[in-house]
Amino acid sequence: MNWLEILGVGTGLLYIYLEYRASVWLWLTGIVMPAIYIYVYYAAGFYADMGINVYFLLAGLYGWAYWLGKTRRKPTGSTEQELPVTHTPKKYWLPSLAVFLISFAAIAFILIRFTDSPVPYGDSFTTALSIVGLWLLTRKYVEQWLVWIVVDIVSAGLYFYKGLILTTDGQLVPTGFLYLLYTVIAVFGYFKWRRMAQSTDGV
Repeated sequence: MNWLEILGVGTGLLYIYLEYRASVWLWLTGIVMPAIYIYVYYAAGFYADMGINVYFLLAGLYGWAYWLGKTRRKPTGSTEQELPVTHTPKKYWLPSLAVFLISFAAIAFILIRFTDSPVPYGDSFTTALSIVGLWLLTRKYVEQWLVWIVVDIVSAGLYFYKGLILTTDGQLVPTGFLYLLYTVIAVFGYFKWRRMAQSTDGV
């Protein structure tokens, strides 16, 4: 088994656990994990996924700074009040859809025209949707989980199709299985964050 991908799997599991907990420390793993997967995706020919990890890396830095910047002390000065979990405002729905469609078209064009990606449309779909999902996460919106559920399901199928199941020596490579696990956790994460948002709205 590829030790680099094992490290990526471990980091990915820690990332989604911290995301489930809505912990600001998810951004630290969100910086380490893209660095690992840039190489993994490059070796597998997933060029859009490789490129999106540069975005993930930068978004990790932004998300960490944004969440910490929104953390403030309560009037007593004794306890910190974190950025609350909320629902995505309706005014962002249409712009998010526009960003997805434009990104999908642009990435698909690049992959078809300039690379040998075996799944240009699937790769473009998950990459474009991830751009939207990660932005929603930086704002701590509940609906980011719905985006990741779709991304994880499609990604798992693509990785199994592409061959990120067995290495050349026949050993198991867990990336496809990891994304199936991500899907399950994302479902639970959505309901947990929805409860957190309702609790916040009631304060």
